[in-house]
Amino acid sequence: MTKLLANYQDSEHVDSFALIKSADVRLTKNGKTYIGLVFSDRSGDLPGNLWDATEDQIARLIPGKIVKLQGVRGSYHDQPQVQITSVRLTDSGEPENPSDFMVHAPIKESDMNDALNDYILLIVNPTWNRLVRRLFTQYHDAFLRYPAAKSNHHAFAGGLAFHSLSIAKLAQSVSKQYPQLNQELLIAGALLHDLGKTIELSGPVATQYTLSGNLIGHITLIDEQIVLAAQELKFDLQDEDLILLRHVVLSHHGILEYGSPVRPVVMEAEVLHQLDELDAGIQMMTGVLEKTAEGSFSDRVFGLDNRKFYKPESRDQTTL
Repeated sequence: MTKLLANYQDSEHVDSFALIKSADVRLTKNGKTYIGLVFSDRSGDLPGNLWDATEDQIARLIPGKIVKLQGVRGSYHDQPQVQITSVRLTDSGEPENPSDFMVHAPIKESDMNDALNDYILLIVNPTWNRLVRRLFTQYHDAFLRYPAAKSNHHAFAGGLAFHSLSIAKLAQSVSKQYPQLNQELLIAGALLHDLGKTIELSGPVATQYTLSGNLIGHITLIDEQIVLAAQELKFDLQDEDLILLRHVVLSHHGILEYGSPVRPVVMEAEVLHQLDELDAGIQMMTGVLEKTAEGSFSDRVFGLDNRKFYKPESRDQTTL
């Protein structure tokens, strides 16, 4: 059985099949062409550079292709990488299904669909309910299958739904603890806040940013879809409920430097931002600590200020 990429240790010879997640053609300081590659399988990602790349390699080694990878596992700036000695496309009879090399959400798609419908039923405000239903009629399948990001948090197939539904569940709990919150607005915002990633990203296989994703971004993209849906439903664009929902979605990154055009100035908007940060942070820490030995520090996590996290040694609870 082929060893998974995450199971290789420093200085160990790598000999595995992998999916090319990204392939960026670059130039060295001396003007020589190389490809910055990110390989992926069910255990996660492993980057590596193919030096002195030929035109044929540039044309053939593209995102979405499965390859036979050989090299040596190393590290660069405390991040794992592979020093490539050989990489080729798979032959007939070798693995060919990209889905076999992708990380998937830990919950079945059908179960996430059921949860989505349950949360929509909790939204009884007619403006928010009709908007949410209209948008999920249009983006339903992509919502359940897309990742929540190209990298960083929930960057796996189904990650968008898994992340959004996790926040909706947190929103429901927080609303019970703090009854002054509008649960319906918070859940509507949780479900819609990242729905623009179905436009920003290319899909679950070898995820890339689309042109509109690069030039506009998911926050503005989903706000545009909310406005278009409101117009189709003949809503007054100056209606307070509509403006509140748009504000909650637009401000969920918290600060302007992180892409939100406005800062949260409504209680539910601030809470959604905090829940988004919480869920994303826990997923990033969980992902890196799963690959970390007990009593050791993890690799650096770019999305969490490039920090390393310590994994304590397990203790037998019966002896405590």
